Amino acid sequence: MNFLGHLYFSNNEISLMQPNLFGDFVKGKDLSRYPDKIQEGIVLHRKIDHYIDHHPAVIELLHKLYTDLPKVSGIAVDLYFDHLLAKHWKEYHTVDYGVFLNQFYDSLDFLSLDYSEEFYFVLHRLQEKNWLYHYQFLDGLSKASMGLSRRISFPNKLGDCVNVFLKNEKFIEETFRIYMKDAIAYFNIEN
Repeated sequence: MNFLGHLYFSNNEISLMQPNLFGDFVKGKDLSRYPDKIQEGIVLHRKIDHYIDHHPAVIELLHKLYTDLPKVSGIAVDLYFDHLLAKHWKEYHTVDYGVFLNQFYDSLDFLSLDYSEEFYFVLHRLQEKNWLYHYQFLDGLSKASMGLSRRISFPNKLGDCVNVFLKNEKFIEETFRIYMKDAIAYFNIEN
């Protein structure tokens, strides 16, 4: 899952959300240089990534999408699942989507020296452009996929993400619902 999924699977623990997102910006196994809460977020981030990467229904979806999105089908699935989570937010969370996002934005710590400049840049853009809010719309999915496509170091078809989504929407949504049911139980999510 992408940003929204990681926030969701932080299980409403505001102090864990930013460290969870930071997990994408940390390499290696030695996390001892980070405070305990940041270590906890990085570990959770990796656990979420591992779970989705090894979920049987998701693996089947990745195989189905690979022809249209070679080398980037995993990134596309992360974007699709964030789009569907935002779109169907009321089914998965009791707090209004906008309120949830504002609570997250209000909790952001831009002063800590524990995070990288690159991470702070992404957080600023995330908030400034309100990317998470726009995830619920196809236009937001399109902008996210085009932006990521430009940042990938090799030629890719991620920019065609929305067309592939529309072509496979039923199967993608079914897979998303299977995954969410299993992941909510696995991560003991209480919303």
